[in-house]
Formats: sequence, C-alpha cells, structure tokens
Amino acid sequence: MINQETICAISTAPGAGGVAVIRVSGTEAITICDTIFTPKIEGKNLQNQKAYTLRYGSIRRGEELIDDVLIALFRAPHSFTGEDTVEITCHGSVYIQQQILQLLIEKGCRSALPGEYTQRAFLNGKMDLSQAEAVADLIASTSAGMHKLAINQMRGGFSNELTKLRSQLLDFTSLIELELDFSEEDVEFADRINLKQLATGIEQLIRKLADSFSVGNAIKNGIPVAIIGETNAGKSTLLNLLVGEERAIVSDIHGTTRDVIEDTINLSGVTFRFIDTAGIRETNDTIESLGIERTFQKLRQASIVLWVIDLNTPAEQIEELAKVIIPKAEDKKVILVFNKSDLLSSDELKIKQQLLCNILADRIYISAKRQENTEVLKQHLIQAAALPEVSQNDVIVTNIRHYEALTKAHEAILRVINGLEMNISGDFLSQDIRECMHYLGEITGQISND
Repeated sequence: MINQETICAISTAPGAGGVAVIRVSGTEAITICDTIFTPKIEGKNLQNQKAYTLRYGSIRRGEELIDDVLIALFRAPHSFTGEDTVEITCHGSVYIQQQILQLLIEKGCRSALPGEYTQRAFLNGKMDLSQAEAVADLIASTSAGMHKLAINQMRGGFSNELTKLRSQLLDFTSLIELELDFSEEDVEFADRINLKQLATGIEQLIRKLADSFSVGNAIKNGIPVAIIGETNAGKSTLLNLLVGEERAIVSDIHGTTRDVIEDTINLSGVTFRFIDTAGIRETNDTIESLGIERTFQKLRQASIVLWVIDLNTPAEQIEELAKVIIPKAEDKKVILVFNKSDLLSSDELKIKQQLLCNILADRIYISAKRQENTEVLKQHLIQAAALPEVSQNDVIVTNIRHYEALTKAHEAILRVINGLEMNISGDFLSQDIRECMHYLGEITGQISND
C-alpha cells in the first residue's frame, strides 16, 4: 500500500501571506529539491545537509530567480511521514507558491492528494489510525476543549487505553485457544473466575468510553441550541445579537423566517451552535408550514432550547403553546427567554412575572433590541451546557466511527460475560473475545490476527 512516488503540496493556508511552506516527501525529495535549489554558500547542496537544519538559498528555473528561500531537511525515518522530507519556506505570494510547485512537478514530483501526508505517516507506522484522524481534529479545533481532546488523541492517549484492553483480551484468548489443543486431556489453562473479572472490567471501561461520545461530540461540533417561539417574538434579533452579526432578517412582519438559520459562537471555551427557526403559528402558507415542520425537527435534535416569548403575549396563549412545546422537549434543557421587557413598565413586568411563574423555573427577562440582560443569558447557557472540565489527559470519544466500533466491541464483551455465566465452551468464548479485539483494533488500524 505504501506509495513510493515523491509528493509535494502547499502546507500553509491558501492565499497570500507573509510566508508560505511547501512540503516535499518521498524517496526522491532531497534529490529533486537539489536540482532547483542554489545555496547561498557554494558547495552546500542538500545531499550533504544534516537533518533538522536550515539552509538559505534561492529557487531558480535555469537562470530565472523565482524566490529566496529557507529549506528545512528531515531524513527518513525521523520525519512526520517517515520518509525523506524537505520543507521550503518562501514568500507568501500566490504566484511564487504556484511557480515553485510547478517546478517541482516538472522535476518529477506529483501533487499530494488531500490527507496524503498523514496517510503516509500512518502507513509508515509513525502514528496509528486514531492519531491520524486527530490531526484533522486538531487543525479544525475552534475551542479550548476541542484542542485539548485532539492533542491528547494525537499523542496516543486514546490509543494507549485501547492497546491495554486488546493486550489483556489477547492474553486470555490465547490461553483459551491453548485449551482447545488439549481438549482430550480436559485441562483448563484460563481461570474462568479471573476471566469474568477481567471481562467485567473491560465492559465497564468500553461503556465509559462509548458514553463519553455525547460530551465529546458536543465539544467537537458545538452544543445545538434551538431558538423557538411564536412569530415576531424576537428570535432572529436574539440570534443576530448572540453571534454578533446580521445573520437573520429582522422585520415586524409575521413569518419572516421561513427556514432554519445556523451559526456558532464560543462562550468561555464552549462552542454553541445556534439554530434560528421559523415562528410557530397556524398558517396556510405552504413554504412557512415547511419551515415550522423543520422547527420541530431541530427542536428534537437540540440539547438546549431557548423558548423566546414576547412579554406582551397573553398568558393563556403561552400556556396553549406550552402544551405543544413541552412534550417535544422533555429530555432537553429548556430556558424561557421573555423578550421585549423594554416595552413594559416595572409594575407591568412584575404582574407578568407572577402570571407566568407556573410554566418553567429556568427563565430570564431580556430586551434583545436594547441588548439588556444578554450577558445573564450567556451565563445561563454555559450552566445549561454542563460540560465537564477537560484536561489533556482525559480520554473522551469525539469520532462517530470510534463510537460505532466501541458499541460493537461492547456487544461482543457482553456476550463473553454471558457465555462465562452459562459456562459455554472455549471455542465460542474465544470467538467473542476476538470479535471484541477486532472492533477495538478497527479504531487504531490494528486489525491483524495476532
């Protein structure tokens, strides 16, 4: 599977900048770069350059100067990909970057495929599959929690836990399979009591890892927050205020928002994904009806619900709407957001508070238009998220592929425990143990038959 072709690509972000880095990796990386690089000091070519050092010089196409550059050299196997690697740091002009890339391709390189450097690192044994996936998570991290989880996974924290589990399972399945070779002698090498204790401990750990996915997914993708309520309650104004830009059209006309609008913000290191929905009301408009249907879909998908209510709405109307919303949000954290408090006097506000006190305990009174009490609302959101403090040593699952593999491994280890209680034969036990090992190995890419 290991491709011997020498590849090249721009490693820095697309577009112009102060500097750009072009990475070249493969068996011919140093030789190819040597043909286009002229060192500042004569005779100091790349073939003789020590690994982990920089060399200053110029990139030329014949006599034509393209740019003055710095070149860093990494020799196999001590590089990110495990291959000879050259990193060219040039000025960040898009033209310069493209000229150097074109020159490298002319000399024998080919453009790297998306993720190919990390793929080569995996195939060359520099990292396992879960660590390779963590590289993408680290690059995409937008919050402190996501960064810590990606760093831990890339450094092998998750892989180490799985390696320990597979090693313990392998020891026992080896003993059980050894019994099969001596079946006529009726000997028992694997202590069934110890095996049950081990299987129970492994089942608890796998279940703990699988259960952590809900937290990991929230940290990675953001906590979904649905903003719902009747038309013209101020939902779009609130969304615009929270995200700090005009994401939704605001109008006095009822039913302005007809589709779902989403955006994310970071509050105290926690990412929230806000979903502005169509206002809930009786309507004959086909398009608006579809929007309202999507409102209830997003309500089911959300972890937190901001129910925005216009304080001028009669209490009976709110109670009727509650009969529709509350049953659909039984497992959600619902925060009542009473909006337009600026339109009421302090006495009128007190009367409204008394009238509405029997709906939900978690409530806040704001004026989205005047930006009153929005900081208090943000604190309510952080409390409602209730995410644990994450350190770089925490092992939390953030990848749906890992979660599915853990779920299947958990099913297999439960069959092992049930098999031990029913005293089934060793060959069936061994099959279930190996199935559990297989799914754990799928996560790291370690799926060979030991």
